[in-house]
Order: sequence, then C-alpha cells, then structure tokens
Amino acid sequence: MFNGIIFNTGIIKSIKKNKNSIYVGIKSKIKFKKNDVGSSISCDGVCLTVDQIHKDTIYFYISSETLKRSHFRNIKINQEINLEKSLTYGVKVSGHFTQGHVDTIAKIKNIKLLDKTWVIKFKILDKRLNKFLVEKASISINGISLTISKIFLNYFEINVIPHTLRLTNLKNLKSNSLVNVELDILSKYMYKFSN
Repeated sequence: MFNGIIFNTGIIKSIKKNKNSIYVGIKSKIKFKKNDVGSSISCDGVCLTVDQIHKDTIYFYISSETLKRSHFRNIKINQEINLEKSLTYGVKVSGHFTQGHVDTIAKIKNIKLLDKTWVIKFKILDKRLNKFLVEKASISINGISLTISKIFLNYFEINVIPHTLRLTNLKNLKSNSLVNVELDILSKYMYKFSN
C-alpha cells in the first residue's frame, strides 16, 4: 500500500527483455538494505518486488500482466521513474491509498500552462474505465496522488503544481507521452457493489 506522495525518482540503467517479461535495474538515491529484498516499491505507480540490490541499483522482474497494463513495455534506458517505498504503520497519509495495481495507461493530449501550474489533458486508452472517473476524486498518475479537476466526454484534466513537477517525472511529459493510471479503489468498489 502506498499514498502517492513522491519524494524520489530513479533512472532505468538496465533492461533485459525475455519473451513475456522484462528485468530492469533502477539507479536511485534511496538507501536500501539487504533485507529490503522482497519488499514492495511503487515504480511509476506499479507495485514491484525488489529482487536484487547492488550498490545504488535495485532490480525488478516485470511480468507479462504488468507489461499489458502499464507503460513498462515501452521503457528506455535513462528514463526517469517515480519511486515510493510502501507505507509503514502510523505514517501520515498525505495523498490517497493506492495499491500499485495499475489499471491501464493514458495518453497525454495536451499540456497548458496556467501561471506556474501545468494543466494536463489525458485520454484513457481503455474506454471502459471512463465510468470510474469522478470530478474532484483522486487518481494515481505514474504513482502520484492527484485530483481530477475536469472530466470531458473522452478526456480528463489534472492540475499539477510546481512542487509536484520538481519532485516527479511529470516534468518530462509532452503530447502523446504514456502514463500509468490507477483509478481510485473506492470508486471501483462502489461501482461493483451498486451494479
């Protein structure tokens, strides 16, 4: 379980592609200990299990299911990735509860500047999931807890403040970039139980 408040990023340093999976190494300033092997880390919003730690690089196995639902099938060397360690009991939750179970990817349609805030318009590629979008509800984009500001027929918008841009990889986005999306778990459960 995570809360989508990002203080650290990492850089993809190695990618080993297999037939139905990939194995990646991410260089990070986060301090890891040997007993962190097996723990969960949110990598651009995807809950991945630490497989190995070698100096300042952590390694993850990414399965075919994760590749289907996330932008990891298109990752490149030197790409910046948002990182968040899993929550510990008693820690302040500043964002919203996220599981790291990414639902789909979204494409950036455009980015507008409003003073120093970025207004980003997204299109979810799996249209069946649009029913879970709620104005002013939480959403996780690349693992960042954000608020949906507006919903259109086939799009939704978020506003990203300068502080979030500084600390995350959202500053690297441009039109047609792909991002990982985890919809608010509460909206999914409410929809499931009301139908």
